[in-house]
Amino acid sequence: MKRKITPLTDIGLRKSKPLDKDQKLSDGKGLYLLVTSAGGKYWRFDYSFEEKRKTLAFGTYPEVTLASARDKRAVAREMIANGIDPSAEKKQQAIKKAIDAETFRSVSMEWHESNKPRWTQEHTDRVKNQLERFLFCSIGNKRLAEITTPLLFDIFSEIGKYSPYTAHRMKGITEAVYAYAVTRGKAENNPAVSLRGTLPPLSHKHFSAPTKPDKLAPLLKAIDGYDNGYFAVKVALQLLPQLMTRPGELQKAEWAEIDLDTALWIIPAHKMKRRREHLVPLSRQALSLLKGIHTITGAGKYVFPSLKTPERSISHNSFNEAFRYMGFSGEYVVAHGFRATARTMLHEVLKFQPDVIEAQLAHKVPDRLGNAYNRTLHLEDRTRMLQAWSDYLDELKR
Repeated sequence: MKRKITPLTDIGLRKSKPLDKDQKLSDGKGLYLLVTSAGGKYWRFDYSFEEKRKTLAFGTYPEVTLASARDKRAVAREMIANGIDPSAEKKQQAIKKAIDAETFRSVSMEWHESNKPRWTQEHTDRVKNQLERFLFCSIGNKRLAEITTPLLFDIFSEIGKYSPYTAHRMKGITEAVYAYAVTRGKAENNPAVSLRGTLPPLSHKHFSAPTKPDKLAPLLKAIDGYDNGYFAVKVALQLLPQLMTRPGELQKAEWAEIDLDTALWIIPAHKMKRRREHLVPLSRQALSLLKGIHTITGAGKYVFPSLKTPERSISHNSFNEAFRYMGFSGEYVVAHGFRATARTMLHEVLKFQPDVIEAQLAHKVPDRLGNAYNRTLHLEDRTRMLQAWSDYLDELKR
């Protein structure tokens, strides 16, 4: 005969004391209060589902009252009768609750942090700035689950009115953030995926750059005469056409990377797009400019420190803002375009070989042994080339 179970009472539960070993105070139909020897009181519900014994936790007593525990038991038994495992359902609800708590800002910064080891510092800073400027203001504090495809379409369309490129860029970033979230159980779907092909296509153009002597000369003279800004920006502008580096690499140049005695700038791998250390020989003109600014900023970290915050370098917008002030439009020149200027004119005017030029641009150039990259490849030729290039730029300014 099955033993009759006397239902629990609140008075009995309040009077229950811990014993030398754990005890179960049963209320029947699988519900019991587990009283541990340490004095803890935990509601538990034992049940069978698909011929497997399982236990579900309902919380602690007295936070969860006897009446509440019985209500939870009733809900669980109804789920079992309908073929639903209450333990699995509880896990799903916990996941949903966690997803609901995630905001676009929190997940974006987690995604950003996870990518920092494989990004250059310049790219890392740019992505963070773009998130803060274009997305956090509108959806930063929204839960991932409440951000919809139509909402994103409206945001990117508005951005596209001013900059189609930025609209596409932010769509790509948003899609990547959601892909990160989905794979880590922080989101159930990716609303940005459905936007593929919905934004106006971009017309791919090369970076604007003067590639003829009569177009380059006035720009060089204007740079030398630039006097409406921070002196560090002017020196950086004077070096930009000569060194063939990317603007961000020059912008964040550090004194620890530059050897004024050997006239060599060694850019560490983590700052380079291809994650490979790069050597930049310094011409006499470039060396003179660097020695001059070293007397002013040499005690700090950056060659071109920010005027407001010396612990940071000048802004990545400094170059193009200076060009606009000097009267040169974005159709005429952008900072990155000087690499195209050098590539074109070194080959067409000064007759240097393409492999030497490409090596200085830090592009892949196989050497005679078939290596994909060699940091010292054509170094002597590159040194002569950069000196000839600086000399030629001086001639254009006469």
